[in-house]
Amino acid sequence: MKRICSVYHSSKKAGMYLYVLRADALKRVPAPLLELFGTPKRAFDLVLTPERRLVREDISQVLSNLDSQGYHLQLPPPEDEYIVHWPEELLRRNDPV
Repeated sequence: MKRICSVYHSSKKAGMYLYVLRADALKRVPAPLLELFGTPKRAFDLVLTPERRLVREDISQVLSNLDSQGYHLQLPPPEDEYIVHWPEELLRRNDPV
């Protein structure tokens, strides 16, 4: 099962991506989702196969969603995965006395 898809990134939320079948473009994406997503900006096209690996998504889930609903929404990672938390002692050292 090979699928050619287009990937769009959200204009409203960093790290949010929408995978759609290239032939369908955005036709099968529900209007309320597009409203939350913002103006879709095409990032790239790619060929998806069950053997392909994706960094943050399960390829079988992406392919299943593309077949069943016509799109796959990739959400940004949880906040704690990309925000640096400074050690408590370092923060205390910089507090004004």
